[in-house]
Amino acid sequence: RLSSEPSPSSDAPCCSVCARVSVCVYIAAGGKSATAPPPYTSPASGDKPPAELALPGDPGLKPAGPTPSQSRFQVDLVAEAAAASPEDECASGKRAEKEAAAATPASGQEQAAGGEEAKGRFRVVNFMDPGGAGSPPDAVPAEGFQNGDTVMSEGSLHSSTGGQHHYHYDTHTNTYYLRTFGHNTIDAVPNIDFYRQTAAPFAEKLIRPTLSELHDELDKEPFEDGFANGDELTPAEEAAAKEAVEPKGVIKFGWIKGVLVRCMLNIWGVMLFIRMSWIVGQAGIGFSCVIVLMSMVVTTITGLSTSAIATNGFVRGGGAYYLISRSLGPEFGGSIGLIFAFANAVAVAMYVVGFAETVVELLKDADAIMLDEINDVRIIGVLTIVLLLGISVAGMEWEAKAQIFLLVILITAIFNYFIGTFISVEAKEPKGFLGYKAEIFLENIGPDFRGETFFSVFAIFFPAATGILAGANISGDLLDPQVAIPRGTLLAILITGLVYLGVAVTAGSCIVRDATGNSNDTISSQFQNCTDAACKLGYDFSSCKVTSDCKYGLQNDFQVMTMVSGFGPLITAGVFSATLSSALASLVSAPKVFQALCKDNIYPGLSFFAKGYGKNNEPLRGYVLTFIIGVAFILIAQLNAIAPIISNFFLASYALINFSVFHASLANSPGWRPSFKYYNMWVSLGGAVLCCVVMFVINWWAALLTNVIVLALYIYVSYKKPDVNWGSSTQALTYHQALTHSLQLSGVEDHIKNFRPQCLVMTGYPNSRPALLNLVHAFTKNVGLMICGHVRTTSRRPNFKELANEQIRYQRWLLKNETKAFYNPVFAEDLRQGTQCLLQAAGLGRLKPNTLVIGFKNNWQNGDMKDVETYVNMIHDAFDFQYGVVVLRLKEGLDVSHIQGQDELLSSQEKSSGMKDIVVSIDMSKDSDGDSSKPSSKATNKSPTLPLNMADQKLLEASQQFQKKQGKGTVDVWWLFDDGGLTLLIPYLLTNKKRWKECKIRVFIGGKINRIDHDRRAMATLLSKFRIDFSDITVLGDINTKPKKKNVAAFEEMIEPYKLREDDMEQEAAEKLKADEPWRITDNELELYKAKTNRQIRLNELLKEHSSTANLIVMSMPLARKGAVSSALYMSWFETLSKDLPPILLVRGNHQSVLTFYS
Repeated sequence: RLSSEPSPSSDAPCCSVCARVSVCVYIAAGGKSATAPPPYTSPASGDKPPAELALPGDPGLKPAGPTPSQSRFQVDLVAEAAAASPEDECASGKRAEKEAAAATPASGQEQAAGGEEAKGRFRVVNFMDPGGAGSPPDAVPAEGFQNGDTVMSEGSLHSSTGGQHHYHYDTHTNTYYLRTFGHNTIDAVPNIDFYRQTAAPFAEKLIRPTLSELHDELDKEPFEDGFANGDELTPAEEAAAKEAVEPKGVIKFGWIKGVLVRCMLNIWGVMLFIRMSWIVGQAGIGFSCVIVLMSMVVTTITGLSTSAIATNGFVRGGGAYYLISRSLGPEFGGSIGLIFAFANAVAVAMYVVGFAETVVELLKDADAIMLDEINDVRIIGVLTIVLLLGISVAGMEWEAKAQIFLLVILITAIFNYFIGTFISVEAKEPKGFLGYKAEIFLENIGPDFRGETFFSVFAIFFPAATGILAGANISGDLLDPQVAIPRGTLLAILITGLVYLGVAVTAGSCIVRDATGNSNDTISSQFQNCTDAACKLGYDFSSCKVTSDCKYGLQNDFQVMTMVSGFGPLITAGVFSATLSSALASLVSAPKVFQALCKDNIYPGLSFFAKGYGKNNEPLRGYVLTFIIGVAFILIAQLNAIAPIISNFFLASYALINFSVFHASLANSPGWRPSFKYYNMWVSLGGAVLCCVVMFVINWWAALLTNVIVLALYIYVSYKKPDVNWGSSTQALTYHQALTHSLQLSGVEDHIKNFRPQCLVMTGYPNSRPALLNLVHAFTKNVGLMICGHVRTTSRRPNFKELANEQIRYQRWLLKNETKAFYNPVFAEDLRQGTQCLLQAAGLGRLKPNTLVIGFKNNWQNGDMKDVETYVNMIHDAFDFQYGVVVLRLKEGLDVSHIQGQDELLSSQEKSSGMKDIVVSIDMSKDSDGDSSKPSSKATNKSPTLPLNMADQKLLEASQQFQKKQGKGTVDVWWLFDDGGLTLLIPYLLTNKKRWKECKIRVFIGGKINRIDHDRRAMATLLSKFRIDFSDITVLGDINTKPKKKNVAAFEEMIEPYKLREDDMEQEAAEKLKADEPWRITDNELELYKAKTNRQIRLNELLKEHSSTANLIVMSMPLARKGAVSSALYMSWFETLSKDLPPILLVRGNHQSVLTFYS
C-alpha cells in the first residue's frame, strides 16, 4: 500500500519509505522458493547458512503446501533440513536485532491501517535482510521500486503482526524467499519446479501464481484451492507424483552399469561363440564383415533414434514402450508395448534353453544324462529360470552385481579366444587350426555357401545384434536416462560390433573350412594334385569334399572357438555367461515394460500388474507372469518356430522407434527439442524401412504375423480411445496438416460442386436441444462444418474463465457423444448481439459457417415481444451476412434443459476433482428456443428424478426421435421458391445417411392448374440432371385458392393483440407507439401483405392434407422484407404455416446456387 505522507523520521522523498506493509508470499515446497532471487553471500563464518529462528509465540511448524482453510500464499515458517550451529544462531540473532534497530520507524496508525487492509488476502510478515544484502541497513534508497501490486523500500520493513518476525531463508539459493529483483511481489521468477509434471521429492507440487491471482481485483478471492487453473493432476500424474516421492535407499544406475554393461551382455549372445565361425565358413571373411556391418547400420540408426527420443524430455520407466508411446501416442505404444514385453518374456525361455542345451551336451560327454536329452533340457531350464527369478526379485542391485560378474567371465572368454589364435599347437592342426597364414585368409575371403544364401546367413546372424534396448528398458532405474541411454547404447554397439568383426577376420585367417581331424592326412611327396590352402601348409583334407562327413573346420564344427582358444573350458563358461546374462536382462526388461504399460491403463484388464513393491517399485506380479510364460515355453522345448517371431517383434520395435523420430521431425512441433543432435529424420526413416526389410528377410511369415498382431492391437487401442494425452507427434502432425490444409483452402475460390452446408446451430448448451443437434448432425456429419453457437447473457460482469472452462467441458461432451461439432460460446448483452458476433467471427478461413440454424420460438406469444423482435432481427442479420437460414419446429418443442437430469454435463469419470457434485438447473421458460439459455443461479443437489408430466414426457420422446432409425417413411420437400437449391440439398444429404436411408424424397412444387403435367416433367428433368433420386413429384395448382374461413378467423384472432390500430388514435400517438413497440402490426401492412398471409394459411391446409404422415417436412421459408414487415406479422406467418405438423424445417438459402448439373 502506498502512503501519500512522508515518513516523519526520514529525509528521503515520500515514496522512499512509503511502503509500510510488505505482502509476503511463500509457496511452500520442501524448502524451495517459488522465486529465484539474486545471490546472497552469508557473512557467517564457514559455508553453513544461518538457521531459521524459532521465536517466542510462534505457533510452530506447519506442513508444507496449501490446506483447505489456508490460502496457498499464506506464509508459514519452513523447517530446514539441517540445523545451524549455536554460534550461527547467535550471529543471526544479533544481526536481526541490529536490523530491527536500524529500521526506519513508522507511525503506529499507518502500521495498523496497512495491516488491516492486507489481512484480507495475505498474512503480513517482516523481511529482515541479514548483513545488509544489497545495501547497508541504515542506507535508505532515494526512490522506491514498484512491482505488480506491492511496493517496498530497500530498508528493513516493520511488521503489523505484533512484532513476530518470520524468517524465510532458502538454503538452496542463499537468499530470502520472494526477493524478486529486490522487490516484494507474488510474481515469480523462472523456476524449474514450475515445469515439473509431478511433485518434487518430499514436497507438494510447486505451481507459479495463476494469471487470475496476479490480475484479478483484490476484492475477489481469485483462488479457492491449492491448484492453479488446469493444474489438477490426472490419476496417471498422481501415480507418477507418488512414485517421484521416493524413500531413501533407491538404487539408481549410471551409464556404465545401467546401460553399457546390459547392452553388451545382451548383444554378445551364444551366436558369438557357436555360430560366428560357421557364418565365416559359409559367407567368407568379406561377406561376414558385410553382414556384421549391415546389422550395425540398422542398430546404430536405431541407437541414434533412441538417443534422440530419450533426450527429448524426462524419461520414466518402460523403455521402448515409454519412448514409442510418448512419441507416437498410445495406439502405437500400446501395441508395441504388449508384444515387446511378450517378446522379452519368451526370449527368457529361448536363452535358458540355449544354456540348458549346452549343459546337456556336457552331461552327454560325461555320460551323465538324467532321463533323456529333451527332459533334461526341461529340468535344467526350469531350475535355471527359478534361480534367475530369485536374483531378479532380490532387487536391482543384486541383479546388477550378477550382470557384472557375468560380463567379467564373458570378456575373459573373448580374450581367451583371441589369445588362443596366436598360440600354434601342433595337435590342433589336423582339426583345421593352422595359425595366421596368408593362404588361409585368401581362401576364406570369398563365400562358399553350402545349402545357404547370403540372406539366410544374415537372418541367422542378425538376432545376435539385437539387444540394444536392454539399457533403455530399465530407464526408470537410471540415474540420468538422458545421458546414460545415448552414451551407453552407442558405445555398446561400437564395442560389440568391433568384437564381431574381429572374430570374423581372425577365424577366417587361421582356420580352414574343412578338416578331417586325422593327423595322418599329411601331403606325401608323390601327391601334389590339391591346390587349397591346407595343401600348401602340408595337409590334405580333399577327402572332405568327396565324402562330406568331416567333423572339423569352419563349416563343420560349431565348437571351433573352443578348440582354438587358449583354455577351452573358458569358452564354455563364456557360453554360459552369454546365455544367462541375456536371459537375466530379458527377465528384468519384460516386467518393467509391462508394468509401465499397465500403469497407463491402455488395456484396462491388465491394471492388476501395475502395482510395484519396495523402494524400487519392483513389479513382482510382472516377474511372476514372466516366469510363468518362460516356464511354459521352456517345457515346450521347441523354440525353433518361435525364435523368428521374437526377432521380428524386436525389429518391429526398432522400426517404430526410428519412425517416431522421423514423425516427430516431420510434425515440426516446438516440443521436439532433443539435446542429442546427431540424428537425421531421413536417416531415421531409412532405418525404419531397413528394419521392415530385415523382418521379411529373416522370416517372411513371421514378419506378416508380427504386422497383423501390431495392426490388430493398434485397431483395438484406437477403438478404445484411452483417455491419455501425452503430446505425441501424431497430435502435432495432425495440427500441422490441419493448419497447412486450412491455409491451402483459403487460396482456393469456392466452387458450386464443392458446396457444403456449414452450419452455425444456435443450440445453447449442446445438450439442451438434442433434436436440433441430432438433425443438423445427421446432414453435416462427415460432409460439412457444424458449430454449436451459444450466446450467454448475464446481468453480472461476464466470467470469462468460466466460459473457457465450459467450452472445454462441452466440447468433451460432444466428443463423448460422437457428435462431430465445435462448441462456441460468447458473452453478449442480448441474443442478437451475440449472434452477430458468431455470424462474423465463427470459423476459420474457408471453414466458416454459411447457414444459420435455429429452433422455432414456440413460446413467442407468451413472452416479452422484445425477445420476438430480437429473434426476427437475428434472421434478418443472417440474410444481411449472406447466410442461408434454417428454422426447425417440433410441435412438442425443442428445449429440454428445464427437465431435471437432462442438463448433466459429464459422467462421474470425467468430472475433474475440483468440480462440485451438483447439477446446474438451466431453468428457462419452456421452449424459448431463441437460445438465450440463461442458467439460473440456483444449484440443485442430485436427488431421485421426479416423475415427468405428460407434456415433458412427450417433449423428451420428441427430442430423441432423430437418434432412431427412421424406417420406410418419407421426407417431403416443398420446394416452392428457388433459393439456390439448399431446400433440396439438405434432404438429399439427409437421406444418404444410415438412419434415413429407407426414407423416400417426395417433391411438392407450385404450378398452374392448366400446366400441371408440364411443370411435373420440367421438375423431373431438373432433378434427374441434379442426379437426385425422388419417389414422387406433386404439382400444387391450388396454392392461391382462398383458405378456409375458420383458419382465416383463427389467424385474425392470433394477431389481434399485436395490432397497432393506428386508425383509432392520433397520428402522432400512433407513430410514438410504433417507435416504442416496432413489432406492432399496422393496418396498412396487413392490407399490403394480405395475399401473402392467405398463402401461409392455405399452405398449412395443404401441408396437413399431403404431409401429415411424413417423417420430416422441408419447406421454403417465407421471406419478409426488412423494415416493411413487422416482427409480430412475420412470426404469425411462421406460426400459421408450421403449426400442428410433423417436424418441419423451414429453409431459405442465400440465393447463390449450391447445386449444379455440370461436371
